[in-house]
Amino acid sequence: MSPILLTAIIAGSISGVIVIAFFIAIDVSRSGARATASGTWVQPAERTSALKQFEELMRPIANRLPALAASQLREKLSRAGDPGSLTPAGFQSVRYGLGALLAIVGLTLGLVVPLNLPPLLLAPVAGVVLAVVGYMGPSMWLEFRISSRKQQIQRSLAEATDLLTLVVESGMSLDEGLLSITERFHNALGDEIGKVLREIRLGRPRMAALENMAEKGGVSDLHHLVESIVQSDQMGVPIARLLRVQATEMRRRQRQTAQERAAQASSRMVFPMVGCIFPVLWIVLLGPAIIQIFKSIH
Repeated sequence: MSPILLTAIIAGSISGVIVIAFFIAIDVSRSGARATASGTWVQPAERTSALKQFEELMRPIANRLPALAASQLREKLSRAGDPGSLTPAGFQSVRYGLGALLAIVGLTLGLVVPLNLPPLLLAPVAGVVLAVVGYMGPSMWLEFRISSRKQQIQRSLAEATDLLTLVVESGMSLDEGLLSITERFHNALGDEIGKVLREIRLGRPRMAALENMAEKGGVSDLHHLVESIVQSDQMGVPIARLLRVQATEMRRRQRQTAQERAAQASSRMVFPMVGCIFPVLWIVLLGPAIIQIFKSIH
């Protein structure tokens, strides 16, 4: 066994033992029952998840995030549905931790994997590349999650507006209509409406909670719907009529979008046809003729 490989294995083993021992110590200190000065036992504290423990560990580094960047990151996490109940500091901790982990992996692979390049050059390059991937990966995943939730809201909004219109027209209140949406739609739209209902129960004005949802959602149809509800509440116009108009407009915009995509389908199919289908047809049609030509020449 080469000295470089042996050194990498020993260093990785020591690092792994230290990390495991650290998290075991945290679990023992936080979840074990402690005796008080009077000799009575206190109820064991609730065990925190490994993600929260890692967040607490990296908090001195992650809290250096500027206030503006932290506010923007908090808004993005809210749009993404608060995955894992992460705070901005927790998300930064994940980025730093994943970057450091992949940097160690890259350094180890650069020392272990035999290539034509010298290990002293390959290891730092692999470590830097994987560190950048680990640091940027969570941000790319967050943007993808935000885009996916926007698409879910856009697809479900017209049907949810129809349901809300039927509930309001039947004589029930707007809050009961919003509750029916959360019971019917178990997706991003249902989650956002559920947040609105929780804010209303905590004492926030209904219209303020709806406007906050529309602002953070980033979906134009949702923004128009909330504007209509707010205007109807301010001017005393029957809300059922405005909801019916909004539902009709959403259906019309969805049909227009579908027609536009169908019209673009023919132009998008040109490149796969030219690049994949036509060469195969040429081989099938001209192949026998070319074989006969070569046979006649020889």
